[in-house]
Amino acid sequence: MKKLMNAVLLIILSCWITSCQKSLDKQLQGVYSTSTYYKTELQAIQSINAAYQLLTFTSATSNCIWVFGDVASDDAVKGGNAGDQTDIGLIDQFNVIPTNGNLGNEWGTLYEGITRCNMVLAKVPLIVMDTALQARILAEARFLRAWYYSNLINVFGDVPVILEPLNGDQLQITQSPAKDIYETVIEPDLLIAIKTLPSIYSGADVGRATNGAAMSLLAKVYLFQNKWDSAATTAGNVVNSNQYSLMQVYSQDFSATHKNNPESVFEVQMMSGQNPLIGNSLNQWFAPAVYGGYYFDAPTQGFVDDFEINPAGIVDPRLDYTVGRDSASWFNGLVFSSTWSPTGYLTRKFQQSASEAPIIGDGSVDYMAIRFADVLLFYAEALNESGHSAQALIPLNQVRKRARESYLYDSSLPAYTDTLGLRTVPPGLLPDIITTSQTNLRSIIQHERRVELGFEFHRYFDVIRWGATYSNAVMSNSPGFNYNTNKTFPIPQSERDTNKALK
Repeated sequence: MKKLMNAVLLIILSCWITSCQKSLDKQLQGVYSTSTYYKTELQAIQSINAAYQLLTFTSATSNCIWVFGDVASDDAVKGGNAGDQTDIGLIDQFNVIPTNGNLGNEWGTLYEGITRCNMVLAKVPLIVMDTALQARILAEARFLRAWYYSNLINVFGDVPVILEPLNGDQLQITQSPAKDIYETVIEPDLLIAIKTLPSIYSGADVGRATNGAAMSLLAKVYLFQNKWDSAATTAGNVVNSNQYSLMQVYSQDFSATHKNNPESVFEVQMMSGQNPLIGNSLNQWFAPAVYGGYYFDAPTQGFVDDFEINPAGIVDPRLDYTVGRDSASWFNGLVFSSTWSPTGYLTRKFQQSASEAPIIGDGSVDYMAIRFADVLLFYAEALNESGHSAQALIPLNQVRKRARESYLYDSSLPAYTDTLGLRTVPPGLLPDIITTSQTNLRSIIQHERRVELGFEFHRYFDVIRWGATYSNAVMSNSPGFNYNTNKTFPIPQSERDTNKALK
């Protein structure tokens, strides 16, 4: 992993990479020209490493997917000082105009990622090098291109398709329908990646895209198109590969000491203590001011209230793994105070102690972009929607079982014991679901996705894909929200000024 990140750093410093803010209106620039750079196997590796770099959170304003996935949703509000990052607040209020800076940042980041993938796909085949490595690099580029395009669709809907390196004067390109992008770009790229990528890496290559990651993203793509049978089959292939398993304790997925663990399907690698910075900045963006943070992405009361409680008043342990609550233990020996946040809560994911991340804004916690629990819930949803509700209970209850059994393995949780004095799960907490009513199970799976995946930047896209009735109900406390208007966000004005072919 360190080798991968260092190679990313090297190519950022020395290669052809353009500014991600202007990726669609500049000729390629840098120390090397495209005619002199793509010559060696090392350069091929560096170029694919650079294509991963746009996934990282070294700057929370360039890769601001959290703003669209969390803050726009019913799970969070902007937080932070009233006058700080006002454009995020406007997205929270659905008062979004095309000049909002977050639109330009996310558009530029995602298209820069696509540009780097296209360069790899165009230039690496011309390099004389190990053919197996060459094929793997090309498959990685296809996976990453599919990832960037799927995020573009989630945020912006219909967007221009660019599948080869183009100069600025060639970029007068209109939008393609999202349906066409799924079927002619994303799905084909992922099918090729599945056939070519390995199932596992070792050593310095750990963290690269695998065929399991490609299958999981394809299952998600099918799910977002309501292709239920295809989604069920593809997610089932991941589940039945026996390549992945749930961690014993939920919080281990958000720990710097459990990177690339058995639950990790695709993980964005972050490394602290480097110069220039390649650590995770989200720990500062989401931390309280008393810890040097900006306290953005603040959880809502509605999110907190959605966690289940047993008859004795014991709450789903995922709540306190996810959210800081008043008088609960925080980090660095502090006790959380509701005064630290405008909602009374802050997210714990991506937070670290001072001993683990001594420089705030330079965290070492990775972003688990796809984890096995997510795939299990894809699988459960697809099975239920395709008429196999009884089968959907199996992956759904796997997720719930892991959550409640954190009490068996996490010594920081209060100890509940049986008659033999052995640790046990608090009675009645997160019982297995038994209903096979498709309608009831649909609501239960939607709830489970919310609490299992909270503050991992998925919620708003789930809300929208579940349709107008669901969206209008859960977004009722967002007075500016209108499903038909806000299904997607506006294309940035800067792009419209540059690309006159945009509708």
